[in-house]
Amino acid sequence: MSGTPGLGTAASGTTPLSLRTADAVVLLDWLMSVDLDRLPVRNLAQKQALMDLLQRLDRSIPGYTPEDVDQAHRLLTSEMGL
Repeated sequence: MSGTPGLGTAASGTTPLSLRTADAVVLLDWLMSVDLDRLPVRNLAQKQALMDLLQRLDRSIPGYTPEDVDQAHRLLTSEMGL
């Protein structure tokens, strides 16, 4: 890891990440509904990273509604041409 820029402080550092609200809502909704114990992972750190992402998204967009999820699904699906 020492040869990879930015990973020297991986345990304590943070990486800014910007998501559109629709993307964040869809990801949060999916993470809230998926059974993380059934997801195939190569390392338990992957599951922990998903749980950390879930917590951060939950704090970032509190109080989202089923209507918000439906609207985000429609927006992202339409962008895919579906």
